[in-house]
Amino acid sequence: MTPPRPTGTGPVLRATDVDVVRDGTHLLSDIRLQVHPGQHWALLGPNGAGKSTLLHLLGAQGHPTRGSVEVLGHRLGAVDMRALRSLVGHINPRHPLRTPLSVRQVVLTGATNTTELVPRRQPTDDEEHRAEELISLLGMTERAHARWNTLSQGERGRALIARALMPQPRLLLLDEPATGLDLAAREQLLTSLEDLRTGHPELATVLVTHHLEELPPGTTHAMLLREGRCLAAGAVAEVLTSDHISKCFDHPVHITRDHGRWHARAR
Repeated sequence: MTPPRPTGTGPVLRATDVDVVRDGTHLLSDIRLQVHPGQHWALLGPNGAGKSTLLHLLGAQGHPTRGSVEVLGHRLGAVDMRALRSLVGHINPRHPLRTPLSVRQVVLTGATNTTELVPRRQPTDDEEHRAEELISLLGMTERAHARWNTLSQGERGRALIARALMPQPRLLLLDEPATGLDLAAREQLLTSLEDLRTGHPELATVLVTHHLEELPPGTTHAMLLREGRCLAAGAVAEVLTSDHISKCFDHPVHITRDHGRWHARAR
C-alpha cells in the first residue's frame, strides 16, 4: 500500500457543505471549514455538539452523508482511506494498546501506523534517530524505556504526540488530549504543544475540547459547534468571545485571556 502524496500548497483540510446523518438524526449540518498549513484550530462545544464526528471525518475515518471532505488535497471517496490515514497524525488519549511496550517502542509504532510492533520488522536507523529526537522534544528522554502500564496519563499523552509525529505529518489531530490529566500534567502537555508548533511552523493542528483552559496559547482559529451546527468560525479572537461562548454552551459566561490563555467564569 503506497500512501497518496499530499497535493499542492492549498488547505490541508477542506470541508464543504458537510452533513452527517445517522438513523435519521443530523449529527452535523452544513459544516464548512478550511485549515491551512501553520494554522492551529480548536473545535469547541458541549457534549453531543458533533466535535468528535467532525474530527472523525477530518482524520479520514469515515465519509460524510452529503458534501465533500478533502484531506491533504485528496477527496474522501476518491482515495485509499487507509493509506491517507497514514499521512495524518491522530492522537487519541484512549490509545488501545494491549501489550506493555516501552515509550520508545510506542513511538516507533508511528512509523508503521500500527498500535503494536510489527512482528520481525526492525526499525531503520533513520526511524531510531527520529524517535529519539521526538522523545527528547516531548521531554520524555528519562522515561524512554518505561513501560506503558507504568506511565501517568500525562506521560502517555506526550508519548502519543511523539508517535503521531513519526511519519512527519502535515496535519495533527488531537481528540481531547488533556482528558484525565491533573493540573501539572495538563500544563506540561500544553508546553509540549507550544514547543512542537515552534519547531514545526508548517504543521497544522485541530484540537477538540470543551474546556477553554485546555487550549494552547498558540491557537490561531476556532470553530464553535452546537447541535451539529457551526455557530462561529474564524480567527480565535473573533470567535472566543463571551457572547459566542455563552450561546454555544447555553449559559452566561465571561471570557478573559491572560498571557495567551483563556478563562471562563459564570456571569
